[in-house]
Amino acid sequence: MRGGIQGDFVPNGLAGDLARGVIRAFAEMGQSCVAELPLGNGRRVDVMALDRGGLLTIVEIKSCLADYRSDKKWREYLPYCDAFYFAVAEGFDRTVLPGDVGILVADRYGAIVSVASPAFKMAAARRKALTRRFAHAAARRLMRLDESEFF
Repeated sequence: MRGGIQGDFVPNGLAGDLARGVIRAFAEMGQSCVAELPLGNGRRVDVMALDRGGLLTIVEIKSCLADYRSDKKWREYLPYCDAFYFAVAEGFDRTVLPGDVGILVADRYGAIVSVASPAFKMAAARRKALTRRFAHAAARRLMRLDESEFF
Protein backbone atom coordinates (compact mmCIF):
# COMPACT_ATOMS: atom_id res chain seq x y z
CA MET A 1 0.00 0.00 0.00
CA ARG A 2 1.23 3.48 -0.78
CA GLY A 3 1.78 5.80 2.14
CA GLY A 4 1.96 3.01 4.71
CA ILE A 5 -1.73 3.26 5.57
CA GLN A 6 -2.14 -0.40 6.45
CA GLY A 7 1.16 -0.37 8.34
CA ASP A 8 -0.01 2.58 10.43
CA PHE A 9 -3.02 0.70 11.76
CA VAL A 10 -2.24 -3.02 11.62
CA PRO A 11 0.23 -4.25 14.27
CA ASN A 12 3.44 -6.13 13.47
CA GLY A 13 4.17 -9.77 14.25
CA LEU A 14 1.62 -12.55 14.56
CA ALA A 15 -1.22 -10.18 15.50
CA GLY A 16 -0.52 -8.19 12.34
CA ASP A 17 -0.45 -11.35 10.22
CA LEU A 18 -3.80 -12.44 11.65
CA ALA A 19 -5.32 -9.00 11.06
CA ARG A 20 -4.10 -8.97 7.46
CA GLY A 21 -5.59 -12.41 6.86
CA VAL A 22 -8.92 -11.38 8.38
CA ILE A 23 -9.04 -8.22 6.26
CA ARG A 24 -8.25 -10.23 3.12
CA ALA A 25 -10.94 -12.79 3.91
CA PHE A 26 -13.60 -10.14 4.48
CA ALA A 27 -12.54 -8.35 1.29
CA GLU A 28 -13.03 -11.61 -0.63
CA MET A 29 -16.58 -11.70 0.79
CA GLY A 30 -17.21 -8.20 -0.58
CA GLN A 31 -16.93 -6.46 2.76
CA SER A 32 -14.93 -3.37 3.68
CA CYS A 33 -12.70 -3.29 6.76
CA VAL A 34 -11.17 -0.72 9.06
CA ALA A 35 -8.45 -1.79 11.49
CA GLU A 36 -8.06 -0.23 14.94
CA LEU A 37 -11.44 1.53 14.89
CA PRO A 38 -12.40 3.48 18.04
CA LEU A 39 -15.90 2.88 19.39
CA GLY A 40 -18.19 5.32 21.15
CA ASN A 41 -17.43 3.69 24.52
CA GLY A 42 -13.74 4.58 24.35
CA ARG A 43 -12.64 1.08 23.32
CA ARG A 44 -10.88 0.30 20.04
CA VAL A 45 -11.57 -2.84 18.01
CA ASP A 46 -8.89 -4.69 16.09
CA VAL A 47 -10.92 -5.03 12.88
CA MET A 48 -14.42 -3.94 11.94
CA ALA A 49 -16.06 -5.13 8.72
CA LEU A 50 -19.05 -3.57 6.98
CA ASP A 51 -21.08 -5.64 4.53
CA ARG A 52 -23.19 -4.37 1.63
CA GLY A 53 -26.35 -4.58 3.74
CA GLY A 54 -24.92 -2.39 6.50
CA LEU A 55 -24.20 -5.18 8.99
CA LEU A 56 -21.13 -4.62 11.17
CA THR A 57 -18.78 -7.35 12.34
CA ILE A 58 -16.09 -6.93 14.99
CA VAL A 59 -13.03 -9.17 14.98
CA GLU A 60 -10.79 -9.32 18.03
CA ILE A 61 -7.32 -10.70 17.24
CA LYS A 62 -5.80 -13.07 19.79
CA SER A 63 -2.19 -13.96 19.08
CA CYS A 64 -1.73 -16.27 22.09
CA LEU A 65 -3.51 -17.69 25.11
CA ALA A 66 -2.02 -15.06 27.43
CA ASP A 67 -3.42 -12.33 25.14
CA TYR A 68 -6.90 -13.87 25.41
CA ARG A 69 -6.73 -14.42 29.17
CA SER A 70 -5.62 -10.86 29.85
CA ASP A 71 -8.47 -9.35 27.79
CA LYS A 72 -11.30 -8.37 30.12
CA LYS A 73 -12.91 -5.82 27.77
CA TRP A 74 -14.10 -7.82 24.76
CA ARG A 75 -17.71 -8.19 26.00
CA GLU A 76 -17.96 -4.38 25.89
CA TYR A 77 -17.76 -4.69 22.08
CA LEU A 78 -20.92 -6.79 21.70
CA PRO A 79 -23.45 -3.89 21.75
CA TYR A 80 -21.48 -2.37 18.83
CA CYS A 81 -21.81 -5.19 16.31
CA ASP A 82 -24.10 -7.58 14.50
CA ALA A 83 -21.49 -10.36 14.67
CA PHE A 84 -18.39 -10.88 16.80
CA TYR A 85 -15.40 -13.13 16.14
CA PHE A 86 -12.14 -13.99 17.79
CA ALA A 87 -9.43 -14.54 15.17
CA VAL A 88 -6.70 -16.96 16.17
CA ALA A 89 -3.84 -18.85 14.52
CA GLU A 90 -4.13 -22.51 13.56
CA GLY A 91 -2.40 -23.86 16.70
CA PHE A 92 -4.44 -21.81 19.19
CA ASP A 93 -6.43 -23.94 21.70
CA ARG A 94 -9.94 -22.93 20.64
CA THR A 95 -11.56 -24.88 23.48
CA VAL A 96 -10.74 -22.01 25.87
CA LEU A 97 -12.75 -19.49 23.81
CA PRO A 98 -16.36 -18.77 24.80
CA GLY A 99 -19.13 -20.65 23.02
CA ASP A 100 -21.34 -17.60 22.45
CA VAL A 101 -19.18 -15.88 19.80
CA GLY A 102 -17.68 -16.75 16.43
CA ILE A 103 -14.17 -18.02 15.77
CA LEU A 104 -11.98 -17.38 12.74
CA VAL A 105 -8.77 -19.30 12.09
CA ALA A 106 -6.41 -16.99 10.27
CA ASP A 107 -2.93 -16.50 8.91
CA ARG A 108 -1.48 -13.59 6.94
CA TYR A 109 -3.13 -14.81 3.71
CA GLY A 110 -6.71 -15.35 4.78
CA ALA A 111 -9.14 -16.66 7.36
CA ILE A 112 -11.84 -19.30 7.58
CA VAL A 113 -14.88 -19.46 9.82
CA SER A 114 -14.38 -22.19 12.41
CA VAL A 115 -17.51 -21.25 14.40
CA ALA A 116 -20.15 -18.89 13.00
CA SER A 117 -21.03 -15.90 15.13
CA PRO A 118 -24.53 -15.63 16.53
CA ALA A 119 -26.45 -12.49 15.62
CA PHE A 120 -26.22 -9.61 18.08
CA LYS A 121 -28.74 -6.77 18.31
CA MET A 122 -27.60 -3.21 17.81
CA ALA A 123 -29.71 -0.14 18.47
CA ALA A 124 -30.55 1.83 15.32
CA ALA A 125 -29.04 5.07 16.61
CA ARG A 126 -25.82 3.26 17.54
CA ARG A 127 -25.68 1.61 14.09
CA LYS A 128 -26.01 5.00 12.40
CA ALA A 129 -23.32 6.58 14.58
CA LEU A 130 -20.96 3.62 14.14
CA THR A 131 -21.45 3.50 10.38
CA ARG A 132 -20.56 7.20 10.23
CA ARG A 133 -17.51 6.60 12.43
CA PHE A 134 -16.46 3.76 10.11
CA ALA A 135 -16.90 5.97 7.01
CA HIS A 136 -15.00 8.89 8.50
CA ALA A 137 -12.10 6.70 9.63
CA ALA A 138 -11.88 5.08 6.20
CA ALA A 139 -12.06 8.43 4.40
CA ARG A 140 -9.39 10.02 6.62
CA ARG A 141 -7.06 7.09 6.00
CA LEU A 142 -7.71 7.23 2.26
CA MET A 143 -6.88 10.94 2.24
CA ARG A 144 -3.50 10.12 3.76
CA LEU A 145 -2.58 7.91 0.80
CA ASP A 146 -1.41 10.93 -1.10
CA GLU A 147 -1.56 14.03 1.08
CA SER A 148 -0.17 16.22 -1.70
CA GLU A 149 -3.41 15.78 -3.69
CA PHE A 150 -5.58 16.89 -0.77
CA PHE A 151 -3.51 19.51 1.07
